[in-house]
Amino acid sequence: MREKRLSIRRGEAVYCCASRTVNGERLFGEQHMEVFRKMLQKVSYFSGVEVVTYCLMPNHFHLLVRVNAGAGVSDSELVDRYRKLYPKPSPYQPLSAERLAEILKKGGGEAERIRKTLKARMNNISEFMKTLKQRFTAWYNSNHTRFGPLWSDRFKSVLVEGSRYAVETVAAYIDLNPVRAGMVNDPKDYRYSGYGRASHGEQFERSGIGAQSRTDSTSLAGYRRILLGETVADSGLGEADQSVDRGGGGGGRVDFQRPSSRSLLSSIVHFTNGKIFGSRKFVERIFDEVIIFREVVTRRRSPVMISSLDGLYSGTSVRRSKSCK
Repeated sequence: MREKRLSIRRGEAVYCCASRTVNGERLFGEQHMEVFRKMLQKVSYFSGVEVVTYCLMPNHFHLLVRVNAGAGVSDSELVDRYRKLYPKPSPYQPLSAERLAEILKKGGGEAERIRKTLKARMNNISEFMKTLKQRFTAWYNSNHTRFGPLWSDRFKSVLVEGSRYAVETVAAYIDLNPVRAGMVNDPKDYRYSGYGRASHGEQFERSGIGAQSRTDSTSLAGYRRILLGETVADSGLGEADQSVDRGGGGGGRVDFQRPSSRSLLSSIVHFTNGKIFGSRKFVERIFDEVIIFREVVTRRRSPVMISSLDGLYSGTSVRRSKSCK
């Protein structure tokens, strides 16, 4: 039985998502990645999913996103988001935004059905990834006289602790993809990553990783220090930034050092093949919540400490036992 994807049904959650092409073929060039990047912006706006950072590569992509599951959406916002994704009617979506607004204003059974269908696609990590990958596949196949699957699997996702330390560590790992692959020496020189475009002033990307520090325009400079592997003490950050809550909602604040650039330039399977990533307390709490929510007997592995990353752990398995139906 395939393992269930871990997701938060209410409240804010951060996910590291990844998907690879069929057979890992290097299918994407600059044109393809530019189209993907533009689609990512539109789908992000429609879905209400915040893209913290991303990296598009010739045969795969990584996304770090923040989702507020269960967030409410008004009718006016629904129409605005719909118009962003579907600016004009098409054979796939014949309903125009103007007609949608009329139906919702009129009310009744049809309005409620459409409202329910569209809202189910918003603030939802699975629907976000489904929409993004399906739209890009349709465009790619149409422009290459091709049919059939483009991606080797649905997608992989890791639930990431929302602390600044955990999020910035995963973000840095993603933005260093092209450096690990030997494509560039400096992550700012890669055009198809969140940091690469943010460092050149692109607003969509700056509003993601650039806002992660929640300070001002200097936050991107602070993030660059993380990418280059400097310790917090060397980075010039304030005292408030030199400690982090590793308890996932209560557990005290402790000093830490950022991971070295060498550790993040190594392949870390926990960012793609794990299930949970963060402090030990966070990993254990999520394990417990999943077990309680399912109300079934389960077995689980203990959190695995990532030796190259100070104080960070990976949760690798939450399974139903064979005795459960």
